[in-house]
Amino acid sequence: MLELHCHTTYSDGTLTPTELVNRAVSVGVRALAITDHDTMSGWDEAFAAAPPTLEIIPGLELSTVCHDRSLHILGFYPDREKLHAPLMERLAGRKRRAQKIVQKLADLGYPVQLPNLGEGMAPGRPHIATAMVQAGHVQSSREAFDRFLGDHQPAYVHYEKFESTEGVEVLRACGAVPVWAHPYLFRGGDVEDILPQLVKAGLMGVEVFHPNHSKTEVDRLKQLCIEYGLLMSGGSDYHGPNPTTRKDESRSLNSLHIPLELLEPIKQAANRV
Repeated sequence: MLELHCHTTYSDGTLTPTELVNRAVSVGVRALAITDHDTMSGWDEAFAAAPPTLEIIPGLELSTVCHDRSLHILGFYPDREKLHAPLMERLAGRKRRAQKIVQKLADLGYPVQLPNLGEGMAPGRPHIATAMVQAGHVQSSREAFDRFLGDHQPAYVHYEKFESTEGVEVLRACGAVPVWAHPYLFRGGDVEDILPQLVKAGLMGVEVFHPNHSKTEVDRLKQLCIEYGLLMSGGSDYHGPNPTTRKDESRSLNSLHIPLELLEPIKQAANRV
């Protein structure tokens, strides 16, 4: 089975790349994409940890903005050297955003300390939510988002401007296959209106299969892929077991049972970029 959307501790996942690899093997995954937010830092550990039975697909999830709302683009098989500089710019922006969120929390009377993450990593809202729990300001990360960090809540800060079309162009310039992640989670407009803009910029695929997509939405995305000649992708968007509830969520990994046949066209497209 195929997993083309997973996160590790190098962004907002709760498993290290090694732990994610081990979990993937245990639930029957045959090909696993490492798609952390705006970083390629988890690749090497995943490559080293993977047994011969598991293929690691190098990727990332790029944070962009469309109509002032967050829109994420998956990029598969990018040229690491070419993408390094653009990613450093994005990481710097994520760090500035995190600092602004922390300042807002302090102004509201809820001071927290940002975690000290490794090279190629920037704290995001999940890290800040965890810091709020540790500081005793909230009981759970969910509460932190509901009261402070979620969209339109008092400590929310928009991403720095990095348009989605520009993100697609950057990924294409770095040899990656750009794929629109979970289109029906986007809140800045209708999928049918946004997709042509992204295709014009060079979008090559759509994440059709995602846990938050209904059957009707999956069917519609399949039709759009045929209409625009786009690749189909899919993944569980796995972030690991929930550290707050300690609930074992391993079944969510590989839960969509995505066939391996979807990978070969993506590989072929990467070779042509």
